[in-house]
Amino acid sequence: MTEEVVWIALPLPNKVLQPNETVGSIGGRMMKAAAIRRYRRLACEAVTEALLDSMPWLQCRVEAKFYFKDSRRRDQDNAMGSIKAAYDGIVDAGLVHDDDYERMKRGEPKFSVDKLFPRVELTISRLQ
Repeated sequence: MTEEVVWIALPLPNKVLQPNETVGSIGGRMMKAAAIRRYRRLACEAVTEALLDSMPWLQCRVEAKFYFKDSRRRDQDNAMGSIKAAYDGIVDAGLVHDDDYERMKRGEPKFSVDKLFPRVELTISRLQ
């Protein structure tokens, strides 16, 4: 049996999606909510465009690779928290039923530099 893999590329998440970013005002909370909806929708559309006949999967593994404009040090936990909306978008697309740890395993994020095209690449592999 060949391994099924979906690869999607998304823009780097808006700074308000980082867990350490404070949004104290009502306007800030509304901006964060809008950023979550947008990022979730982008991930859902990217998975839907893959046109997989085998959906839904029982389990999958998601590997994230972040491409930044520079090589500064990055916080892995903050990076993973900033793409939570993408995991929800994967569920919205129907690839898996939930993004809990039993159904969606997550690897450690990887960081690289791409000065011209900063992005997040998600590689989603079927486990069962």
